[in-house]
Amino acid sequence: MPIVHGFDPPERFVTGTVGPPGQRTFFLQARTGVRVVSVSVEKEQVQVLAARIDELLDEVMTSGQTDAMIPAVAPLGLEDADPLEQPIEEEFRAGTMTLSWDPDDERVVIEVFPYTEAAVVSPEQIDEEFEEPEPDEVLLVRLPAGPARAFVKRAAQVLDAGRPSCPFCGGPIDPDGHLCVRANGFRRRDP
Repeated sequence: MPIVHGFDPPERFVTGTVGPPGQRTFFLQARTGVRVVSVSVEKEQVQVLAARIDELLDEVMTSGQTDAMIPAVAPLGLEDADPLEQPIEEEFRAGTMTLSWDPDDERVVIEVFPYTEAAVVSPEQIDEEFEEPEPDEVLLVRLPAGPARAFVKRAAQVLDAGRPSCPFCGGPIDPDGHLCVRANGFRRRDP
């Protein structure tokens, strides 16, 4: 049986980073009391998770599946700009994530499973019978709608705090500029 790091609901569930822009490590962190669980994630996983939470809440809000008030944006007072809890001790590196809505408890349910080489399928193996390995542990977070919207807002702020994007190619611009393929390889510099 896997170890389940369950938070129903957590006192705090945020994303944050460690390191300078361009070399940041992203984390999901859940806390209740003194118990803290940190899971490392890729930047793209944070982007997708935040976008999907927002979409899920919008769908629930417009579908009439619930009588609960689903806020359209993060409610005042739920914003969290504090740094990650220290020390950061990574439980595991995130692989697969699932997201759902529990209509009985009116909560967003997020499951984060560890990355394993055994779960990676090559293009040649797509048609083969494949049994996904049982995970050693899982992070299970159940969030009410308000804190879920606050997570989305913070995720956007964390993602925007990185390197600026090139207006031509969309690639990240380092402090010393970058080689832009859309500008025929010329190095773009800020004035």
